[in-house]
Amino acid sequence: MESVVGRNVHTVNADVSGRALSLETGKIAGLAMGAVVVRYGDSAVLSTVVGEKEARDDVGFFPLTVDYEERMYAAGKIPGGFIKREGRPTEQAILACRLTDRPIRPLFPKGYRAEVQIISTVLSADQVNDPDVLSIIGASAALMLSPIPWDGPVSAARMGYVDGQLVINPTTEQRERSKLNMVVAGTDDAIMMVEGEADQLPESLLLEGIAKAHDAIREMNKLQHHLRAIAGSEKWEFTAPKQDASMLAAVKSAIGDRLKAAVNNPDKVVRLEGTDALKHELLEQLASPGDETPSNRFSAKDVGDAFESLLKAEVRGGILNYGVRPDGRKPTEIRPIWSETGYLPRAHGSAIFTRGQTQVLTVLTLGSTAEEQRLDSISPEDRKRYIHHYNFPPFSVGEVRRMRGPGRRDIGHGALAERALVSVIPDADTFPYTLRLVSEVVSSNGSTSMASVCGSTLALMDAGVPISAPVAGIAMGLVTDADSGKYTILSDIQGMEDALGDMDFKVAGTQDGVTAIQMDIKVKGITQEIMQQALAQAREGRMHILGKMAETIQRPREALSKYAPRVIRIKVNPEKIGLIIGPGGKNIRALQEETGTKIDINDDGTVSVSSVDSAGAEAAAQRILGQTQEIKIDRGEIYTGKVARIVDFGAFVTILPGKDGLVHISELSEDPSVRVERVEDVCNIGDEITVMVTDVAPNGKVSLSRRAAITGELPEPKPERGPRPGGDRGPRRDGGFGGRPSDGRQRRD
Repeated sequence: MESVVGRNVHTVNADVSGRALSLETGKIAGLAMGAVVVRYGDSAVLSTVVGEKEARDDVGFFPLTVDYEERMYAAGKIPGGFIKREGRPTEQAILACRLTDRPIRPLFPKGYRAEVQIISTVLSADQVNDPDVLSIIGASAALMLSPIPWDGPVSAARMGYVDGQLVINPTTEQRERSKLNMVVAGTDDAIMMVEGEADQLPESLLLEGIAKAHDAIREMNKLQHHLRAIAGSEKWEFTAPKQDASMLAAVKSAIGDRLKAAVNNPDKVVRLEGTDALKHELLEQLASPGDETPSNRFSAKDVGDAFESLLKAEVRGGILNYGVRPDGRKPTEIRPIWSETGYLPRAHGSAIFTRGQTQVLTVLTLGSTAEEQRLDSISPEDRKRYIHHYNFPPFSVGEVRRMRGPGRRDIGHGALAERALVSVIPDADTFPYTLRLVSEVVSSNGSTSMASVCGSTLALMDAGVPISAPVAGIAMGLVTDADSGKYTILSDIQGMEDALGDMDFKVAGTQDGVTAIQMDIKVKGITQEIMQQALAQAREGRMHILGKMAETIQRPREALSKYAPRVIRIKVNPEKIGLIIGPGGKNIRALQEETGTKIDINDDGTVSVSSVDSAGAEAAAQRILGQTQEIKIDRGEIYTGKVARIVDFGAFVTILPGKDGLVHISELSEDPSVRVERVEDVCNIGDEITVMVTDVAPNGKVSLSRRAAITGELPEPKPERGPRPGGDRGPRRDGGFGGRPSDGRQRRD
């Protein structure tokens, strides 16, 4: 580690996985409370933080905002579309924003309510080193420099598994060969966040990767400590607000033993009705109706906060002390599961997956490869053929809420389910389709993203997609007691356990290994021991869920839905693409209309033919192959073909699909002594005639003879023509050019 100090500019550097990582502050964004430019290779991210010193009275939560801004100039691109300006964040930007938010949020002081805004702006993307990991480091470093109270630092590393080796921060080229893409964030002492995808890797390898990443994280944290020591601001003092002891006693007295009965109910609706009724009763009994608070009354906000703290203590105490969850399950017990496939008759594939009161309907639509999603972002990836979308309507939780576009949570859950299945989706050569899965959450009581994974697997198999293995997902929870050190890991958490617990650890995979992982925590990190136990318990739950799914459908169906398009993918010589398209697209339009197909052609010669009618797709593919395949035609071969075109000097006959030859008018007659005056005297368009190949020119032109096919006598090949006398030899003696005399006479032709 080294540092460079200039005029109010401070830079610290360290080597991370063979590349220089630098943190710079003081050069730009001087009015922010903390501003750091993180560089790794030629990628650079500016992270800034600004916060209010005083909390707002009307806010009952911590108002932290994290934004991740992609600038297209960072990758040397101009935005697509007409406006040519960056607009709403891309899905990749939203996922990077969530990646930054999750590890830093738990490290703010408990009870902190002052507004904080973090903005990470990608200034340079070298297409080798991902800027999303740099955003986590930059946000942490900016918070370290600022006066805002925060218990950091946090750093992050991306782990890959390339050629049998764990690699820290793999390059873009290495990630294409990697079986693991996992981001790990943590403090010096504990892991704060894990997120990524894997190609059915064992849990032990993931744990090894997390441990290796943590070693690199500690070194990067030292870099941030050093930068704060030379350029940091003094932190604001903050004391967490304490609850009024008399108010808390009054709330406990008013509730009595009724909270336990209201909480411990397997039905979410009944449980919510019971707790809401208790809270409403407390507010009427103890809260002041106006601004003034008499001695025997308290503010509504304080009473509500006290009730929520008692509710949290009741749920957590029952789990930690008695091993009893709100719905009566044991810590490792999974809710009842049932599923169904083929729910929608016209969909290409559909399934319902239900676990307890969480229910997801997933629908699969298949399309041609031309329908793949095109991406306009700073990432080197510009398109994808497998897409997963997640929708969370308000009725799924019994609420009234405005319907808007997908939020950050919806995009994040959809991306997680997508990552969980991508390793089992067949490649385009095996299955030449674009796949779009949509998971509709129709009822929610926790773990909807993992239910989406299960429903998606069932829908894919219902559609007949040849996935390599079924995938199931499960969400693990955690309840800890910092004073005693006790903790309990929960399998298949429901909504209340997620809201009041300390961890949401989602794990998806097959029987052979993990395909996706995402861990969010609300405490200041978890130990390796807890993570190892959670992964082992998640595997047991995953095996149980896969068994339940197999009772509904064990393997992909043999045939696609009759409503799904049939796609045939063929490869042709790229030089023949022009033959398929024809002048102004005439040929390809005619072929599509005649066969009822849609034809898409890539520059590399890949042709995709799609149609709901499999016969039409096959016919179009055969015609394309006939037009473009390399045909070897030898002298003396006899063909029976159709007359395709007649000209004054002969007839063009189609002897093979896409291959015509010329029968000169002199070769039409059976008797060489008989002169044919008009081609139509012998044949007309559409007639079938038998011909013999008499010559194949170097340029591929074929000469045919009807006479030779009838007589069986192959004429001698014509001698190759040399240059005509005087042709291209410069000026003649008479001043002309070429082989004819220039005597002023008009040419007859």
